Amino acid sequence: MGCDGGTIPKRHELVKGPRKVEKVDKNAELVARWNYCALSQEKLCRPIVACELGRLYNKDAVIEFLLDKSADKTPMEAASHIKSIKNVTELNLADNPAWSGDRESIKGDKYDDIQSARFICPVVGLEMNGRHRFCFLRNCGCVFSERALKEIKSEVCHK
Repeated sequence: MGCDGGTIPKRHELVKGPRKVEKVDKNAELVARWNYCALSQEKLCRPIVACELGRLYNKDAVIEFLLDKSADKTPMEAASHIKSIKNVTELNLADNPAWSGDRESIKGDKYDDIQSARFICPVVGLEMNGRHRFCFLRNCGCVFSERALKEIKSEVCHK
């Protein structure tokens, strides 16, 4: 039946210690920054815009945020620095030919490679997956990897 005195529990078996803090996976966080809108947390879809802090947004979400300035709605810290549509730049992104994310049907039995990126650098060919730094030119919106900008060594767009 148990608890008949045959076993004597020790202190460490009875007292529970402090809970361990869950750590966030760095790779998953980087992938989320490059695949989801910082404002609405939805998947990024064209047209994609970026602010001066380098955060990526869906243009629809930014417009809705700017139009809905009601007093009861608290400002979101992800976009509190955006005061008008002039504070964001529309990005010209180059598609990755090896990416097949939306083309395949998702049934749950498919391996989802989170390191495979949807966009690439048009000059060097690096994927925009969070491992490499990317920059955009504010006047035209073209996006390049930092490695490509070091090789080109000019502020003029390659197009």
